[in-house]
Amino acid sequence: MTKKEQPISKDKMNDAGEQERDAGANSLTRMLSILDLFTEDNPLWATNEILTALEVSRSTGYRYIRSMASAGLISAVGNGYYILGPRIIELDLQIRNTDPLLQASEGVLEELCDSTGHSALLCTLFQNSVLCVRESLVPFSPADLMGRGQRRPLLRGAMSKVILAHLSAHRLRSIYNRRQDEIIDAGLGESWDEFRANMAAIRNEGYAKSSGEFTRSMIGASAPVFNAGDEVIGSVGVAWDKSEMGQVDFDRTALSVKRAGREISARMRDRSMGKVLRPRAVG
Repeated sequence: MTKKEQPISKDKMNDAGEQERDAGANSLTRMLSILDLFTEDNPLWATNEILTALEVSRSTGYRYIRSMASAGLISAVGNGYYILGPRIIELDLQIRNTDPLLQASEGVLEELCDSTGHSALLCTLFQNSVLCVRESLVPFSPADLMGRGQRRPLLRGAMSKVILAHLSAHRLRSIYNRRQDEIIDAGLGESWDEFRANMAAIRNEGYAKSSGEFTRSMIGASAPVFNAGDEVIGSVGVAWDKSEMGQVDFDRTALSVKRAGREISARMRDRSMGKVLRPRAVG
């Protein structure tokens, strides 16, 4: 048998297969990144703008756009422009009706509003940030209150800090190593020992509080929400304007918030049916 006719080794075949899978995954990731282009400030994108942002060949870019439009994830609006598509609305409805965290919170946020007189929020971990998934508003609620679909940094605000504090020790250490300057700037600790002590204090209290950390006029209190495996997956809390602080019984408010967190967590355990909703970020 000549060199040209020698069979390909199993190792080379495996390497080629892995490379092909990696290329396919990278291609899919690049195509789905089109969705990240559409924001509240830039909801309309021209075809050429999408192609430029993707940094791929024009033929590949056109193929991605056609695939996304065919799936209903983006929609053409004439003259070569695109907006987010109707399939996203359909998926949002499905999430509202089936998401375990949303199901477990049914009625809890409304009760929290009644017991505290403040608007209530439910958040989840998402890509190293905190995403609001549901809100229940009281009359005259602050206009700039966080709402469904909005993200907040992991290091600022009560809804974020109470999640941060309940992450595992190795995740906290990893976050500290990567984001030390941000942690110092957020007032969470000048050193690893101080940061760790501040997180332990929040865990011991069972809730986190904030005042003007993200929105200057806002005060908040939040408690953790756990999955059936006792991993923190989100937070529930209330927020109100600073001008109302003199009328607020903070201890009673914090107690109501902690009760809400325990109730949602208990429902997550009771309704899991052997399935554990995993944290949606790695920290």
